[in-house]
Amino acid sequence: MREVNNKMLRRLYWKRREIALAIKRFDRSQQLIVLFLTLLSVFMLLPIVYILNHAFKPLHELFQFPPTFIVRNPTFQNFIELLSLTQNTFVPASRYLLNSIIVTFLATAGMVTTGALCAYALSKHKFPGAKIVFGSIIASLLFAPETIAIPRYVIVQGLGIMNSYFGHVLPMIAMPVGVFLIKQFIDQLPNEMIEAAKIDGSTEFGIFIRIVVPMVTPAIATITILAFQNAWGNAETSTLFMQDDSMKTLPFYMATLTSNLANSVARQGAAAAGALIMFLPSLIIFLLSQRKVITTMAHSGIK
Repeated sequence: MREVNNKMLRRLYWKRREIALAIKRFDRSQQLIVLFLTLLSVFMLLPIVYILNHAFKPLHELFQFPPTFIVRNPTFQNFIELLSLTQNTFVPASRYLLNSIIVTFLATAGMVTTGALCAYALSKHKFPGAKIVFGSIIASLLFAPETIAIPRYVIVQGLGIMNSYFGHVLPMIAMPVGVFLIKQFIDQLPNEMIEAAKIDGSTEFGIFIRIVVPMVTPAIATITILAFQNAWGNAETSTLFMQDDSMKTLPFYMATLTSNLANSVARQGAAAAGALIMFLPSLIIFLLSQRKVITTMAHSGIK
């Protein structure tokens, strides 16, 4: 164990030495840029530090003025209060959490799958009206969510999927941004590669799975993050399409914690704990996929 620790310390020492030497090779303007970006990074981390500490603050620190970033007397009472609020109700908090996990998984898988398939068809299959379809998808980005709320409700009610997981997933499954971003990557794939696969006897689905998907992994990872954030934080479907409380999700429950109360102090600790619970999954997903996101934003494509 001691040898392993010594090896890790030596690696860390040489890594720091390499960084220090690299910084010394910078000229004065480059050093100023590095310093500015470092300070900017620290500044952008402040909201994350605040929300992490805010969830563990006791009630008197939550309303302290001026507010503090670092909690002085950390406590788990806020999380206990969050779970205890539903002890005497028909639907426990764990049910809302389970619904959110199921809906997020199904919606994310649906958005990524349909977006990738649609992008592949629009990019590599020049059927009549393909440009019109793609233009319609891009134009749909201009519509505000409020303008399609009533049509969505009529469709969901007409299909008879109210108070069901499918009623959560179907309104979210179309993702125009995902289609656009993945299509831009697939456009860079050589058509000769796909033609060669067809000559070898590969099916369309085989080409999509074995050739296209591995080549556009950065874009798919980015869309997965966006789809996850959209599905995990969505409370609209619970509000519009779910009359049964046992089918509603965690964001809807979080929105009701401090609403319709006689004062603005009650349940603020539970709301702070709930905000952390809602934030952590998105942060973890982003940290795991950040390299793919950077690759996508750089439009690296096929080298």
